[in-house]
Amino acid sequence: MASPNDLQFQEFEEAAELLSADPGASTLSMSASNTNNTTTGGGGAGEEVKLDLSEDEEGQEESSELLAGQKASGGFWTFEYYQSFFNVDTVQVLDRVKGSVMPLPGKNFVKHHLRSNPDLYGPFWICVTLVFSVAISGNLSSFLSQMGNPEYHYRPQFHRVTIAAIIIFMYAWLVPIGLWGFLTWRQGTERQVGGYSFLETVCVYGYSLFIYIPTSVLWIIPFEWLRWALILVAMVISGSVLVLTFWPVVRDDTKVMAMATVATIVVLHTLLAVGCKMYFFQTATHIPTTPLSTTSPTHTTLVTKAH
Repeated sequence: MASPNDLQFQEFEEAAELLSADPGASTLSMSASNTNNTTTGGGGAGEEVKLDLSEDEEGQEESSELLAGQKASGGFWTFEYYQSFFNVDTVQVLDRVKGSVMPLPGKNFVKHHLRSNPDLYGPFWICVTLVFSVAISGNLSSFLSQMGNPEYHYRPQFHRVTIAAIIIFMYAWLVPIGLWGFLTWRQGTERQVGGYSFLETVCVYGYSLFIYIPTSVLWIIPFEWLRWALILVAMVISGSVLVLTFWPVVRDDTKVMAMATVATIVVLHTLLAVGCKMYFFQTATHIPTTPLSTTSPTHTTLVTKAH
């Protein structure tokens, strides 16, 4: 029968072999001691277990410090502060673009697509692309509509880019600011009214404008009925994104205030679409002018009456 000392020596040899095979492994030391219970007269065995996880703890502390450093952001005057607003990948942007052109009832754009990670990358480039698509398509539309007029001389209207940029960026920023401020005020007045953050509100408005990019390109087709049909479809799709997103926020407010808020959102969105259509895609009508003959009887009669 093996003595207790032989068992301890064998255990020590096995531990030494494991440590030599993997020097970075954590160690586990156990010590057993027999104690006598004087009150009961029986014997008992107590074990003290000590787990050395110093290396693991240091690794966890280093990783937590690294994550904290990644999440930490400086002031608004630093580049790192704005870098977090563009922290998205292509898959996320495409998913949000898809959600903006395919609104489904019961699917909130903020909860199903943003997932508490709003960005400014998509809204910024959507607005920039829309500015140039509206301005360029408007110039092409004017050229095509005047192509049969011999008195027309084409001149690029570069000022339309500036006007389109002012209109679109003012809508994409000032309207969300006003809506966010109004919902914040209502949240303080009516406790049951919730709200989104300012970045989430801007993100929703930016992605809702994506549908107007292909629509503005199709507005080049010189058919007025087709243009109004396209603008109606674009307004329904884009407006549905806004209504389905902000209605769950305002529906707990008073009925009058909730309906007024949604109606204001829809009216402002309609004004943007119709205003861009009327200004950048005007339909020119040509009225052929015929020179009046001085010997015309009608002309003579008119002159006589004038005198």
